[in-house]
Amino acid sequence: MSQRLVRRSVLGMALGLGLGAVAGVAAPAFAQTAAAKASKLDARAVAVGYSELVYANYSDSLASARDMQKAIAALLAAPSKETLEAARKSWLDAREFYGQTEAFRFYGGPIDDENGPEGQINAWPMDESYVDYVEGKSNSGFINDPKFKITKANLAKQNERGGEENIATGWHAIEFLLWGQDLSDTGPGERSFEDYVDGKRANADRRRLYLKVVTELLIDDLAGVTKAWAPGQKNYRAQFDKGGVESVRKIIVGLGSLSRGELAGERMEVPLNSQDQEDEHSCFSDNTHRDMVANATGIQNVWLGQYKRRDGTTLKVASLAELVAAKNAELSGKTSAQIASTVKATEGIQAPFDREIIGGADAPGRKRIQAAVDSATEQSKLLVQAANAIGITKLTLVQP
Repeated sequence: MSQRLVRRSVLGMALGLGLGAVAGVAAPAFAQTAAAKASKLDARAVAVGYSELVYANYSDSLASARDMQKAIAALLAAPSKETLEAARKSWLDAREFYGQTEAFRFYGGPIDDENGPEGQINAWPMDESYVDYVEGKSNSGFINDPKFKITKANLAKQNERGGEENIATGWHAIEFLLWGQDLSDTGPGERSFEDYVDGKRANADRRRLYLKVVTELLIDDLAGVTKAWAPGQKNYRAQFDKGGVESVRKIIVGLGSLSRGELAGERMEVPLNSQDQEDEHSCFSDNTHRDMVANATGIQNVWLGQYKRRDGTTLKVASLAELVAAKNAELSGKTSAQIASTVKATEGIQAPFDREIIGGADAPGRKRIQAAVDSATEQSKLLVQAANAIGITKLTLVQP
């Protein structure tokens, strides 16, 4: 299930393949040695390495979400300013790892095939009143409806029911329950811990239960996706590792779709055009700027075949960059440089994101976001060329 309705088309037709050099960016020294390394690689080695990286990233995402679950349990057991802040911090920490996993989407894998949990994990934007009270509607949402039974099955059933913005589950439902509406121009939402204290806010008991259950459901979904990529099992990974060129095609579909359709398009161009906070990805916590960095980093992880793990170690696997370099070292270097430029551009976006999108074309924040859009768009074109260089010509990617 996708976050929004998107149309799919052949990227080579939709974007065009006329590409020049990356202006002002020299090919890194990596490109000089990549061709030699790539002589030992083939598509299967890249697919196997990718699977290892995917499993590591999902494992870290799951572990950090379980840490968040512990912090939320502490909040619910003893609501206070301190326990609420600790739960918020744990959400922010966990998002850093999940955001990088979005490079593994868009090709019908375990996260977003027809039965995949993506929409249940990370759907947005969210109509807050679907879940809880909002300004001017003190009794809105499932939490304030005593007839609604709060269970994992019921939350899953109601997610996106009747409309894309009817979000009942996932990261952003949890985010809303921790921060509340963002009604400030300078900071995130300011939900009080007293919302979870009996006698201080109506239905505090149901709010505690909802936050507990929605967090359990997120853990279940992340565990399921992680299991699909576990080594040595009869699962999706076992087939993916044998897929050769077809698996490499899927890898590039994921990178190209995230680059142009989702990151540059839905997550940056849409709010730039609307200048509406409702189009911001993590609007309650004002964490959208970090979402952009995590997505861009996830693309770089896959392209270079490297990933910094939760414990601080770095995993290194056979990479697309090396495979492409065996055919065209210059193109591989340009693509690496462009992807690095996108990461740097997203790092330049300042918080709060909902202030960055405001103003005319020359507003500093809008220029920072536009630079990231332009860089991510350019890298998607280079990824098409990279695919062509290794004999892959049919790429059906998500468009904005």
